[in-house]
Amino acid sequence: MPDTLGQRALNRALLARQLLLRRTKLTPLEAVRHLCGLQAQAPFPPYYGLWSRLHGFRPEQLGQLLLDRQVVRIALMRGTVHLVTADDCRWLRPLLQPLFDGDLRTNATYKKSLAPVDLSAVAERARALLAEEPRTPAALGKELARVWPDTPAAALAHAARGLLPLVQVPPRAVWGRSGRTTLATAEDWLGRPLERNASLDDLVLRYLAAFGPASVADVQAWSGLTRLGEVVDRLRPQLRVFRTEQGREVFDLPEAPRPDPATPAPPRFIAEFDNLLLSHADRTRVLPEDARKRVFGVPNGVFPGTVLVDGLVRGGWRIARSRAGATLEVEPYARFSTKDRDALESAGARLVRFAVGEDAWDIRFAAVA
Repeated sequence: MPDTLGQRALNRALLARQLLLRRTKLTPLEAVRHLCGLQAQAPFPPYYGLWSRLHGFRPEQLGQLLLDRQVVRIALMRGTVHLVTADDCRWLRPLLQPLFDGDLRTNATYKKSLAPVDLSAVAERARALLAEEPRTPAALGKELARVWPDTPAAALAHAARGLLPLVQVPPRAVWGRSGRTTLATAEDWLGRPLERNASLDDLVLRYLAAFGPASVADVQAWSGLTRLGEVVDRLRPQLRVFRTEQGREVFDLPEAPRPDPATPAPPRFIAEFDNLLLSHADRTRVLPEDARKRVFGVPNGVFPGTVLVDGLVRGGWRIARSRAGATLEVEPYARFSTKDRDALESAGARLVRFAVGEDAWDIRFAAVA
């Protein structure tokens, strides 16, 4: 009979894998690899994600990795943009192609427009255009529409995104700089072909290292792929098997850290769009139901920064900027203890200085709603 893991044991294991129980001395490149990427739907949350996890992290470290092409921003898991190492990009993107193929068949906005189009020809033409120079999605779509004038340019650009491994090139997402989304193929940008011999086994094992213990449904929620049960079954002999208190079967790497549930978890500021909260079908290990309603209730698809207290989401945060300086605004979902508030004030001071340097700044705690 498999051992049972309670919610707190699952929580502490996840925090350990996510480098959130204590900051680590890994390099930024090592951390990005260990985490199997950071969601990068917006340009700068990965900087805050690494700040919350690494000792002495400086934004120019990650910016230089982008400029040096050691990390890239590319649509991967769940079809969303992630920041990953160049090496991981090369094997992850081919494995996730079925996700993008499915989108092209079912996307409510574009499928009708793309139905009569030869997608292989679109991919070939888009690849040739991007080999000439990186282009914005709008510019790429406009050029493709010269060949397919009866198809909306936006639909053709979306098709290229699904058919080809398109990275967003700097200066987009380089700290302290700005730039429009501009695309190149991963092969052209990295100067190397994609790896076609990786397996879904690799995907599952890397996921468990960063997010386990986890169920089949959790792996599927993170990746966006389906029918991974047969992959996990194939790996079962080399995995530890547990059950949750609700009776769900979860899997883990035998030597992965599973700290004592009593291990302290210091307060943490978690970045917007952080995969900590987006990579399980069952998010209750870090996201209580009352907090889930608040976090997922933010309009316009914005996923806010959150505050962890004792390992659970207990508030939100944002940095408001004005001519007078910057203010870190913390919104508690419940009353903080004096000890936790003091810890958050100390960490918050470091966070806002990280964000704005030595400019004028303040911290403001909202009243509990």
